[in-house]
Amino acid sequence: MKHSISRQMTATFIGLMSVVLAANLLINNVFLERFYTMKMQRTLVRAYRMVDEHITEAEGADENYFNTSFQDICNSNNITLVVVDKNFHTLIYSTNSNKNLMAGRLFGYITGMDANDAEVLKQTDNYTIQKMTDSMVETEFLEIWGDLASGGYCIMRIPLASITSSADISNEFMMYISLAVVVFSFFWIYWLSKKIARPIQELTELSRRMANLDFDAKYTSGGKNEIGQLGAHFNRMSENLEQAISQLKAANNELQKDIERKVQVDEMRKEFLSNVSHELKTPLALIQGYAEGLQECINDDAESREFYCDVIMDEAGKMNRMVQKLLTLNQLEFGNDQVNMERFDLVPLIQGKLQSVQILAQQKEAELSYQGPDCLHVWGDEFKVEEVLTNYVSNALNHVEGERRIRIGAAVENGKTRVTVFNTGNPIPEEDIDQIWIKFYKVDKARTREYGGSGVGLSIVKAIMDSFHQKYGVRNCPDGVEFWFELDCGDGEQKGGEKENGR
Repeated sequence: MKHSISRQMTATFIGLMSVVLAANLLINNVFLERFYTMKMQRTLVRAYRMVDEHITEAEGADENYFNTSFQDICNSNNITLVVVDKNFHTLIYSTNSNKNLMAGRLFGYITGMDANDAEVLKQTDNYTIQKMTDSMVETEFLEIWGDLASGGYCIMRIPLASITSSADISNEFMMYISLAVVVFSFFWIYWLSKKIARPIQELTELSRRMANLDFDAKYTSGGKNEIGQLGAHFNRMSENLEQAISQLKAANNELQKDIERKVQVDEMRKEFLSNVSHELKTPLALIQGYAEGLQECINDDAESREFYCDVIMDEAGKMNRMVQKLLTLNQLEFGNDQVNMERFDLVPLIQGKLQSVQILAQQKEAELSYQGPDCLHVWGDEFKVEEVLTNYVSNALNHVEGERRIRIGAAVENGKTRVTVFNTGNPIPEEDIDQIWIKFYKVDKARTREYGGSGVGLSIVKAIMDSFHQKYGVRNCPDGVEFWFELDCGDGEQKGGEKENGR
């Protein structure tokens, strides 16, 4: 991530440390030597006062003190000292092999005869502190000179070369230390920032997945600090949101189902009224017309009156059958019709149906046959199974053409008993295959009206098979159409081989 916390923390800490170390190096380079010089000034003043305390006019220098304590101070600070009497005749004390040279320089300072380019740093009534360059040894010194309480004179010097060297060494050492600290800090801060940023990155990814409604993501880094507590709260929030959204989805699904059910009921009501009105309009018009004809005695002969009455009775019978089918379908679709599942032999039911439609088949000049075992036990509501078979056979009789063959088949496949009703004739158009199960849907309306069909029979088949929770369907064959439905096999054994009985 371009603007990650890890990078920002690393850059911030490294930048801050670099600024601090750079400032430290700058301060050392600019002020360290000056600080050392001030410190040496204080050392020279302190040493000057010690000399003034331990040298008297009567006894001279305290040899014991100057050879022990004072000598340690001189050695530790690289101080050279020369003390002379007030007449410059006697050298009272010296720590320098070039004592005469220093004594002469002191004489020149006291008398003003030594006009040097010394830089006076501090001057009091008793002493003067100055920085000067000794041309003979080409070295810069820090000097203090002045008169003593004993009446003599004193000069002390410290070479500034050691101070400068110490400052340079210190600055160089600090530079190496600073580089080492920066390198170490970079890796340490990078590791620390990664450790801090990793849980935050995990929380960022967790929030992204939660925004996409993925509630399987959980914070796993743990920890007892604020980030760990935040992660625990995220986990609880994820669980609560998942539960709340699940409940909302369930409620929304139920609401959607209610809306769809209401829309479906409204559509079914409108469709039902439209279809029933359409289906009843023709028979009612015929009944009304022929009834008016009888009432007005259009035909006086008995044969005509009988014909009028037959038409009225035939149309009234069609209306009655359609109303009965609609009532049956209504009970099936709304679950008001009880399904009595029982084990029974399917073959006698098929043979009985073949016998009952034999006369209709002869009128159609159709050949009926059964192909299947002699005994085939299944589970189902026998009355409703017979209704399905009746609708299939009636549909086959109404549409049989060509070789005019109708064949009922039964076979066991994968633990299911499949019953088929085949008739030769024209195939069903592919665009109509999924529509034929809808109430009042007719592929050929003129022909359906010709044989008195209402378009409800296959809807009854669909409702019955849905109540069984079994499969059903239709397929076009090369020489006709085959309807089928399935039932669960019974526990009894299949007896006898397949046979084909012509009726």
